[in-house]
Amino acid sequence: MNRETARAEGGLCIVRVANFVTPVSGGLRTALRHLGAGYLAAGHRPVLVVPGSAGSDEWTEQGRVITLPGPRVPGSGGYRVLRDRRRLASLLDALAPDRLEVSDRTTLRWTGAWAKAHGVRSMMVSHESATGVLGTWGVPSGTAQRLADRLNSRTAQDYDTVLCTTAWAAEEFERIGARNVERAPLGVDLETMRPECHDPALRAQLADPQQVLLAMCSRLSGEKRPERALEALAELRRRHRVPAVLAVAGAGPLRGRLERLAAQLRLPVRFLGHLAGRSEVAALLATADAVIAPGPVETFGLAALETLACGTPVAVSRSSALPQVVGGAGIAAADSGAGFALAVRELLERPEAERRAAARARAEEFGWDAATAAFLAAHRAPPTPATAPVPAPAPAPATTGRPSPTAPPAG
Repeated sequence: MNRETARAEGGLCIVRVANFVTPVSGGLRTALRHLGAGYLAAGHRPVLVVPGSAGSDEWTEQGRVITLPGPRVPGSGGYRVLRDRRRLASLLDALAPDRLEVSDRTTLRWTGAWAKAHGVRSMMVSHESATGVLGTWGVPSGTAQRLADRLNSRTAQDYDTVLCTTAWAAEEFERIGARNVERAPLGVDLETMRPECHDPALRAQLADPQQVLLAMCSRLSGEKRPERALEALAELRRRHRVPAVLAVAGAGPLRGRLERLAAQLRLPVRFLGHLAGRSEVAALLATADAVIAPGPVETFGLAALETLACGTPVAVSRSSALPQVVGGAGIAAADSGAGFALAVRELLERPEAERRAAARARAEEFGWDAATAAFLAAHRAPPTPATAPVPAPAPAPATTGRPSPTAPPAG
């Protein structure tokens, strides 16, 4: 299919390429799904390309989703990457996109050069702070900043637009004088995530009536610093005499270590694993008395925003972008167990009705309709009539894993 034929079908073909997306990954997968659905509703033709264990090509609620085989990243807990440049480039040639949206400024940065060579407008979405991630890996701050500046300079040069979801995320690009940085917030599903999801039966299962139920929804990996939630629980119980318990939702390479830490400290922690259903996540968040979001390098923090939508206040890392997102509906905590314990105690001291109303009100400032419109504006995507037909390509049968004729063989 050439680009002229694609335009005749209505709207723009927006190809989105992302790494580090798995069936159990959180914020990025959620954002991709909602943005794709928004692009589709706006009359465009979104195509998402991600790595997986095998190839597939499906038509979904977020548009067409193509999976190409990609190797696992050692020690990442299941993340995969699109390593075969030739195969991905061949697929991009076949898809003939009008816009290219990329979510990985490291191994996928070469796609910016592909877009320039083919006259395609491109956008890199910054989902993480390079400086912060390097810091969580133990790289000294000065070295981390120099490496991040070099990476970010190349990224800004390779793409027409660098999109950041918060001012915090944009700071490292503004530091190097990048002139093509734009901002657009993410959103939250206000219908699925709501205070009415509070579940008395779930609360009775997780905590006694006199106990405080805390929760953490996070990937259990090093950059998220999940151990701080356990350390905060220990501080609350022993120093502040708060009868708290903790429910942990999420999977990742640190789960075994965290379970051993909880046993060593004799802490009442329930590890729930990955919650596949959004209704399950909503029930947990709405039922908790407070939620801990310890990640120090979050550039937006969808889990924290979903917590607010469920009417529950959240303690967030003061080093991340989350204080800008949660506003007065949460508290920015020092990056330690003691710091998060103090923040949780302060949240619990607020009258319950007041803190829950403030949480929901803050979340209602972030809708996916506004987020989609902002992303499309950054793409320079013209408005499309709501009645424009959006053709759905016939995908290969899901059971075969074979791609459609426009995709390269995935075997």
